[in-house]
Amino acid sequence: MIGSVRGRIAAKSPPQVTVEVAGIGYEVEAPMSTFLQLPALGAEVHLLTHLVVREDAHVLYGFATEDERRLFRSLIRVSGVGPKIALALLSGISVTAFAQCVRSEDVSALTRIPGVGRKTAERLIVEMRDRLAPPAGGAATASALSGSTAESEAYGALVALGYRPAEADRLIKAVGPGTHSTEELIRRALQGAARE
Repeated sequence: MIGSVRGRIAAKSPPQVTVEVAGIGYEVEAPMSTFLQLPALGAEVHLLTHLVVREDAHVLYGFATEDERRLFRSLIRVSGVGPKIALALLSGISVTAFAQCVRSEDVSALTRIPGVGRKTAERLIVEMRDRLAPPAGGAATASALSGSTAESEAYGALVALGYRPAEADRLIKAVGPGTHSTEELIRRALQGAARE
């Protein structure tokens, strides 16, 4: 998996940007939210990435923030939502606004995004409800948004492993106070889950 690319912008043509890294040009598909933040041609850029391998192609998707990449990865796990629709969603709505649409079950706001029909919007609301962190959670949930602490990294790892956000938050809290590394927090949280 290619987790990120850092290099010079060689070309830009929405939604694609070519990032030259050590003489190799990586073609990266990016949502408009990321594309609009890109610096000028020739400037250095750092993008978080997700590689999708298909029978006919390997496609690299790039994001300006971890929240965008995390939402993209959650979206492509929803039945009937592929990378193309996920990219359209991120281009048409912010991460925060998407979470609000899901919580308030606002189907009409989602159907205004090109490529998202009523059935897809309803499926997104149902399937994403449990994957989104609660708006006013505990310390681990709050820090997960900033992505800067061991707790937030452990929280992200547990959610990536399939735990619901509230469950991941509870497991991390159950580890108790102390200065634990990310790996130690994950290990102890998983041990706690196994004992339940």
